[in-house]
Amino acid sequence: MDLWLPQLPALTRAWRVLRYDLPGHGGAPVPDGPFTVDDLAGGVLSLLDALGADRAAYAGVSLGGAVGTALALRAPGRVASLVLCCTSPRFGEPGPWRERAALVRRDGVGPVADSAAGRWFTPGFTGAEPYVAMLRATDPEGYAACCDALAGFDATARLGAVSAPTLVIAGAQDGPTPPAGHADRLAAGIPGARLAVVEGAGHLANVERPAAVTEEITAHLERTWKGNEG
Repeated sequence: MDLWLPQLPALTRAWRVLRYDLPGHGGAPVPDGPFTVDDLAGGVLSLLDALGADRAAYAGVSLGGAVGTALALRAPGRVASLVLCCTSPRFGEPGPWRERAALVRRDGVGPVADSAAGRWFTPGFTGAEPYVAMLRATDPEGYAACCDALAGFDATARLGAVSAPTLVIAGAQDGPTPPAGHADRLAAGIPGARLAVVEGAGHLANVERPAAVTEEITAHLERTWKGNEG
């Protein structure tokens, strides 16, 4: 949940904001078994049901963005607006994700945490440690299960069915999901989507360039999601 802390002050001034953790991350319980990205979208719907929220705007980073895409496809009437940040309709070939899942199940999250700062941020960024610490605290099975979910995710052929007004945000220096081949495919495939490329940002653009990303998100929501609806 803390991934969105840089945006909270601006967002909570105009909207009711709900944050949640992926399975095995933060305060969320460790999953009992495998799950798909679509299963994660179903979990968001259950959360909205529990809170009595018929519709919502959704924003997600990386895997969270994939969940947003799946959510918009699964329940279009409940997604009033969509922000997809540093994400993709397909995160490469399944093999490397399966290998990473196996590594983490065997050795824990330490090996991937050791290289996380270089994957997530540009070389000059000095605020990486709190986010790397979050990864180190993640349950290995929760992380591995998310890797398996990414391995099976490919929404490329279905992007045209996303009807929510969509903002796609990319970090210009994003290594895991560079704009070319990832954000640009989302923006081209989703009808009416707008692409914003943030300079000086890596994979966690909302953390590395919070002011620029917050400005993009609030402007998008002001156009598409008025006040505390839902």
